[in-house]
Amino acid sequence: MASDIKPLTLHAHATGPNPIKIAAALEFLKLPYTIKMWEFGDDPEKGVKGAAFLKINENGRVPALEDPNTGVVAWESGACMNYLRRVYDKDGKVLGPKGKGEQDIVDFEKWEYFLLTTLGPMTGQANWYRHYNPVQNDDALKRYLEQTERCYSILEGQLKKTGGDSILPGGITAVDLHFEPWVRQHSYAQVSLDPYPTVKKWLEKMDSLKEIQEAYRKIKEAPKP
Repeated sequence: MASDIKPLTLHAHATGPNPIKIAAALEFLKLPYTIKMWEFGDDPEKGVKGAAFLKINENGRVPALEDPNTGVVAWESGACMNYLRRVYDKDGKVLGPKGKGEQDIVDFEKWEYFLLTTLGPMTGQANWYRHYNPVQNDDALKRYLEQTERCYSILEGQLKKTGGDSILPGGITAVDLHFEPWVRQHSYAQVSLDPYPTVKKWLEKMDSLKEIQEAYRKIKEAPKP
């Protein structure tokens, strides 16, 4: 990567899986970046619902990504990831599909969207009804937990095709980066990995990668708002 690239700014907070995947992508691409931490709530200068952050992302969520090299501002983790792929991994050798055929591209997209539209949201709702909903709602928790476990079962079947090495054949891609921080939260959602041994094997491999370790370290050590 060219040495004259200005550091990108990743907007994050101390909890939640989505900023991690973008930090990991930046690590894999060897891009310089700084992390701007925010807190929950509507504090006008520090909060994701406050005026300062809403100028960056009107949806009031992290991650958001600012690139001074292009002037682009992105938010939503899928949009941030695909921006990095298009601009800084044009040949797809680092984060993209390992094959160039249409089926390779579709397989990449369908697993990416499966995380963004299904496994991630179902896990998030299970976490909400288990830990945050002010009124206990066992029916809602049961519904979202069952859906989360269904997603894990589907992921287990896919990972068996590679022996747990990567979600898509051929090696680590952005798809793995999308899934890793969500699957890492399995214990918080109280989803046991015992029925999903290949998911467990894959997660252990992901956790051993220096790029993943650096992403978590940098977000953990970033100055608090």
